[in-house]
Amino acid sequence: MVRRRASMQELIRDRRRHGFIGRAAERAAFRANLELAPEDERHRFLFHVHGTAGVGKTFLIRELEQAARDRGALTALVDERAEDLPEAMAAIGEQFARQGHRFKDLDRMLATHRERRHEAEAAVLETLDRDGNADGDGSGNGDGSGEPSAASLTVARMGVAGAGLIPVVGPFAGALDAERVAAGVDRLRAGLSARLRSREDVLLVLSPERVLTPLLLGELARAAEQTPWIVLFFDTYERTGRLLDGWLHEVMTTFLHGELPANVVVVTAGQRPLDTARWGGHADFVTDLPLEPFTEAEARGLLAARGVTAEPVVAEVLRLTGGLPVLVSTLAEARPADPDDIGDPSATAVERFLRWEDDPVRRAAALACALPRSLDADVFRAAADCPPDAADRLYGWLRGLPFVTAHGDRVRYHDVVRSAMLRSERLRSPRGWAQRHTRLAEAFGAWRAEAEAGLGPGERWADEAWLRLRLAESYHLLCGAPRTALSTVLQDVIDACGAGEPVARRWAQALADAGRDADAAGLAVWGKELLRALAADGTLAALGVLLARAGFTARLRAVVCWRRGTVLSGREEHARAVDEFDRALAFDPGLGRAYRARAVAWARLGDRTGAVADLDRAVELEPDRVETLLLRGDQRRVLGAYGEALADLDRAVELDPASAPARAARGVTRHLLGRLEEATADLDLALELDPEFVWAWVRRARVWRSRHREERRVADLDRAVALGPDSAWVRCERGDALTAAGRYEDALADYDRAVALDGGYASAYASRGACRFRAGRPDGALADLDRALELEPAYGWALYRRAEVRLHTGAHDGALTDLDRLLDLDGGYAPAHTLRGRALLGLGRPAEALAAVGRRLGPPPSVPPAGPDLDEAADLIEALRAVPGADLPELGRLADRVARAREAAGA
Repeated sequence: MVRRRASMQELIRDRRRHGFIGRAAERAAFRANLELAPEDERHRFLFHVHGTAGVGKTFLIRELEQAARDRGALTALVDERAEDLPEAMAAIGEQFARQGHRFKDLDRMLATHRERRHEAEAAVLETLDRDGNADGDGSGNGDGSGEPSAASLTVARMGVAGAGLIPVVGPFAGALDAERVAAGVDRLRAGLSARLRSREDVLLVLSPERVLTPLLLGELARAAEQTPWIVLFFDTYERTGRLLDGWLHEVMTTFLHGELPANVVVVTAGQRPLDTARWGGHADFVTDLPLEPFTEAEARGLLAARGVTAEPVVAEVLRLTGGLPVLVSTLAEARPADPDDIGDPSATAVERFLRWEDDPVRRAAALACALPRSLDADVFRAAADCPPDAADRLYGWLRGLPFVTAHGDRVRYHDVVRSAMLRSERLRSPRGWAQRHTRLAEAFGAWRAEAEAGLGPGERWADEAWLRLRLAESYHLLCGAPRTALSTVLQDVIDACGAGEPVARRWAQALADAGRDADAAGLAVWGKELLRALAADGTLAALGVLLARAGFTARLRAVVCWRRGTVLSGREEHARAVDEFDRALAFDPGLGRAYRARAVAWARLGDRTGAVADLDRAVELEPDRVETLLLRGDQRRVLGAYGEALADLDRAVELDPASAPARAARGVTRHLLGRLEEATADLDLALELDPEFVWAWVRRARVWRSRHREERRVADLDRAVALGPDSAWVRCERGDALTAAGRYEDALADYDRAVALDGGYASAYASRGACRFRAGRPDGALADLDRALELEPAYGWALYRRAEVRLHTGAHDGALTDLDRLLDLDGGYAPAHTLRGRALLGLGRPAEALAAVGRRLGPPPSVPPAGPDLDEAADLIEALRAVPGADLPELGRLADRVARAREAAGA
């Protein structure tokens, strides 16, 4: 007979009757598993549901149980009411009996176990009475009845558990003084042996799982023959797992107790993930189902199913519950029509999170430690305000709570748990809330002050330890006194923007968090606006928000504009940066760092004179600031004012002899002045002060080149490449040194890497072209030089090298064009005249070639400037002698001048 398929209306009715919203993926995974044969490798035998309290674990496993029964499965659910393993087995048996499968053999043995355990407890009670531990007077129950009281039986049960004679959870676990029990263990065991009838009875009391588990497996095997599936559910596993987890692992993965039918599926649900040490190697048959709070869509769906659809009400429920299903459901049941009708569920949530903890000291510590955003042992002591001798023990306990997770060397509460606890504490005692946050701010402030020792103002924002402490201090200040702390924290945001977007985002998030946690709308708005600005255009936009809304003094507004300018400079938007620096100086004409920063922007725009003028003003304002003197010395050096540059750099070194940048910059200036020994000494010392100073390694290599120490030059550049392997400039510098040494293949490898690192680096293309030409590859050389001049049309050195290649290939017209362009750019480029003479001679214009040689040598009777092209000039003169009608006397005079130039160069 074909089974009738349910109609759409019936399915919709059933779903509405269950009223279950969300967890669709988890339910689908479980249902799909029941469609797979146990032999299928995709089938899973164990599902573990886990998540924080209130996330809906119990609700989900009830749904899974119903789904299993809909497929004809036998099911049983065990929760914390089972205080030991025999009671868990009894719960399974009772539920199967209600479904028509009575476990007769197991039931009989469980009854025997209860009788023997009662006798064992009586033996314990007698032993404890003799030791004076039962009622304190050795009189049994103290009422003369001869029957043990409930309190005495509890003590007996605790004694058996404490002696390790039976496994137990629930209220008895750990409740008796272990030392007092341990002292009587031998007497307890002797008393048991005397009371119980046989060795099997002793085993049934002391190790009930060894007797009862094989019986349970046998009963399950018989039931499994009559049903497609058996599904066993174990809820509140954070409690029952201490009893059941090891036992379940043995039953499912070993043959210690017998065989478990293959059509049994186990579902556990608790606050913690499974123990990886025990279950980590069994991922092939375990499905992990972590539950998080409802998404907004799921929460809205649940509310809509309960008839709660008004947007203001829905928004308030979402805010108050954090999507925690139990709270969403609780508020939805009341069907509020107005936000004012909604009660705060925080206290309810907190009770669920701490439902197993009755110790008031522990509860107070857990609530107090929700205030910090993260914890270590020091923060715990400051927050919990507990006795010093108990702090370490309590912190260890706190770390083990299900909603507390490790983050590096710190721990954090689950966001939903922490939010509920914070709201509950703030509503319970607003003044106490503020005072506790203030105390935490003071503690973090003291630690932050300690961390500042040895850090300069500019180093603090790069130090992660200092940042974390300052951020925590700011958060607690905001929570404790939102209005008075805001202006101070907004000033920190300015500096945070200077430290980069990630740091600025942390400060903005702290404002948003404090606004939410302290229910301070103003803080929340600031945090959201800054986060939105950072997402839109980074720190530039965030600083714009501060400038527009913060109400800063003129001095602080100047600092904000200066920060915006530095951001723009970092983006290579130097013209816009200059505008921001102008604004900064309009707010505060005495802001020296704005002049300094604007000078850098002018230099990047090519206005070195403007840069020096700004640096002059900066030096007037801060005459002993090494950074400013160093910058002005560099700019003067680039302008060719070597004497003035050296004066600045001498002063910088005098002020800070240990400044590697000042030493290196002075070394470069001395190099340009021809003072090679002094240049080497400065650069040597700079590299002693900072062995990883790449710029100094390259600059000292240039000094070695001037001193004709090519091996030292290459060695320094090898070190520079090791320190900066991804610098196109450094690779190109070493390529030039290797080319000069005739190591063309090695040089080409460096140029290739430079081009790969920076496809717009004209120098790399030009140098590679020159190297290829020297290596006998003129076609590749010409392509590289063409590319260099596409990138930088006024690149004189590249024009000269391309002219060389064109002459070599017979392209005299092209060579002449390049050289004419070069001399337009730099009429003092003497070697270009010699090369131009060769091009003119090749074009059949000897008279013009002769004039070009004369321009190379300069007006007589001066000695011509030395240069590597003098040999070419001599060769060209000899070639012109062979031209019919040549002016031989003039050629003789030119040859004589070349000879004198060579002699002077040799001297």
